[in-house]
Amino acid sequence: MSSVASRVIRFHRTGEPIDVLREERIEIADPPSGQVRVRVLAAGLNPADWELCRGFLPGTLPRGIGCDVAGIVDAVGADPGRPVTVGDVVFGTADFVGHPSAGAADYAILNNWSPVPDGLDPVRAATLPMVVQTAVWTLEILNPQPGSTLLIHGAGGMAGYASVQVALRRGLHVIATAGPTFATDLEKFGARVTGYGEGMPERVRELNGGNDVDLVLDTPRPSPGTLPHLITLAGGDPKRVMTISNHEEARSLGARVNIDELTAQVTPTADLLPRYAALTAEGEFHLPIARTYPLDEWRSAVELSLSGNPHGKLVLRPGDHPNQAGNQAMPTGR
Repeated sequence: MSSVASRVIRFHRTGEPIDVLREERIEIADPPSGQVRVRVLAAGLNPADWELCRGFLPGTLPRGIGCDVAGIVDAVGADPGRPVTVGDVVFGTADFVGHPSAGAADYAILNNWSPVPDGLDPVRAATLPMVVQTAVWTLEILNPQPGSTLLIHGAGGMAGYASVQVALRRGLHVIATAGPTFATDLEKFGARVTGYGEGMPERVRELNGGNDVDLVLDTPRPSPGTLPHLITLAGGDPKRVMTISNHEEARSLGARVNIDELTAQVTPTADLLPRYAALTAEGEFHLPIARTYPLDEWRSAVELSLSGNPHGKLVLRPGDHPNQAGNQAMPTGR
């Protein structure tokens, strides 16, 4: 094995993503023990990438973006802990803490990976890890009982969109707030859907037979001022409300924050991701893709994500070239 030259998108100082991110060329070293290196086919972007740029989970700089990756194994570190061979098509999470780059690159080091199953395009595989982990782990922490009614606020975003599907699979009655883009999708899954804005609490109660809901999952990007309404909908009990994004407001109001309660008891990634990859390949789980971009157009992808309305997942495809995104054939799982 030997290091490989790679384009990477990373930041050397914290700040607004569009100001601090830049494209560079570096050497990606051989993978350390327990990890693999892949030639990146697709890297999914998430709002968490922009929070890292702003200083969330501080670590050694420079750092990369793009936690979610699908690619072709190019090198295997010692003691990988599971069967894996050079040439395998895998997806998983990039080592964005222990390495100076991440998935938004030609090559990436993965610290967690699973095979891409038959029939699943690597682009779709690269949309799964962070969203699936967020949705499943948050619901496991919230621990709603089958048959209870859960309000998922912000189901037009990808964490909320995924949470609706996960909650319905757990046997919950789901009410979702969402804009018009994905309302029809959510209703087809089995949720009752209403819009955002004035009168939302009254509309939610109407959908629930005039009653409050049992639990609330708050999923939008930070949206100050909405949590008091959600607490009221949960019978006035802030402990029945959990947020994935409005951290400080939730703590000040006594509501729950998912990252404050993560424990080793949640389903391990090694079990979780293959299950949802298989469901996606079978058409039983779905995340919409808004756009794919070649790596050279990363700035356009960042700008669309930061607009707050990408209408689906955004994916970088390093093998594409400008003006050719989406046109190349890609391997599917083995």
